[in-house]
This record gives sequence, structure tokens and C-alpha cells, in this order.
Amino acid sequence: MATATKTAIVPLDDRIVVTRSAAEEKTAGGILLPENAKEKPQQGSIIAVGPGKLLDNGERATPDVKVGDVVLFGKYAGTEITVEGDEVIILRESDILAKVG
Repeated sequence: MATATKTAIVPLDDRIVVTRSAAEEKTAGGILLPENAKEKPQQGSIIAVGPGKLLDNGERATPDVKVGDVVLFGKYAGTEITVEGDEVIILRESDILAKVG
């Protein structure tokens, strides 16, 4: 199990704790966006990873991601919570669509 020192959350099973990337300040055409028009990004950095999913044979599956990976996830995936003043998302590993870079 890998956890970052930034969070007091220790995810269980195949859950992953992610901090969302900052929202875009302006469009590709250079137009500045007001705060209420910004969409929440579907990309973030992993700050904690659980030990892996418990398989039927009693073993744990090794997670495909690690702390520090930048990932893409679904728009409505996971649960948003606030921990120590920081907003984080707790996702299942299956909610992660891809690693970036």
C-alpha cells in the first residue's frame, strides 16, 4: 500500500484518493472564464492508493496506478469529500479511464 504524507486518508481495497487538477482559466481562443462557467476537470493526481481488490481466492490484485500518477476519470465518478481543508475524490480503480503521460 502506498500513501502520501499529504492526506490522512487511507483508502481501502481498490479505492484511490485523487486531487482534482485546477480548472481552466480561459478557453483555447483566449476568452477568460468567470468562476461559475468553469467546468470541474476530469483529471487529477493520485495522493493515496489502497492495497488492491480482494480476489475470490483471498489474494489481493496489485493496483495498476501509484501515488503521483496523473489520471483521467469519469465526470460523475467517485465521491467528493473535504479533508483538512482540501477537496479530494475517492474513486474505485475501475473508475479511472487512463493514465496521462
